[in-house]
Amino acid sequence: MNNTRFATAVHILTILAANREEWQSSDFIAGSINVNPVIVRKELGVLQSAGFVETRKGKEGGAKLNKDAGLITIDEIYLAVKNSEVLGKKNLKTNPKCPIGKQINGKLEVLFNETDHLVIEFLKDKSLADFVRQFF
Repeated sequence: MNNTRFATAVHILTILAANREEWQSSDFIAGSINVNPVIVRKELGVLQSAGFVETRKGKEGGAKLNKDAGLITIDEIYLAVKNSEVLGKKNLKTNPKCPIGKQINGKLEVLFNETDHLVIEFLKDKSLADFVRQFF
C-alpha cells in the first residue's frame, strides 16, 4: 500500500480510542494528523462502514469508537482501508513476445499474495488497544 491511508486510519482510531467517551470533530483529528478535514471525513466514512466508528453531523457532531479498542485488530484496519498491494502495482503492459514479460505478472501475483498474507498474519494479534497503550 503506497499511500497514507493505513497510517491515517490508525491515527484516527488512536485518537478516538484515547478519548473514548468524547465526540471528536474531524477538524480536531485533522489538526493532529496535519491534513485537510475532508480527508479525515472520507476515512471516517470507510471506518464507519467497517463498523469501527459512529459519526454524527452538526455542531455537536463528530466521531466516536463504535467498538471496544481491544476488539479491533490492526489487520482489520489494514483490510478496511487497503486499496493496493503492499509491494505496489504490477506493470500491466508488459511485452507478450518476451519470455519474461508474458509471465511476469502471474509470478508477481504469487509474490504479492504471499507478502500480503504475511502482513495480515503479523498484524492479526495486535489490537488497537495495544497500540494506544504506547502513548500513555
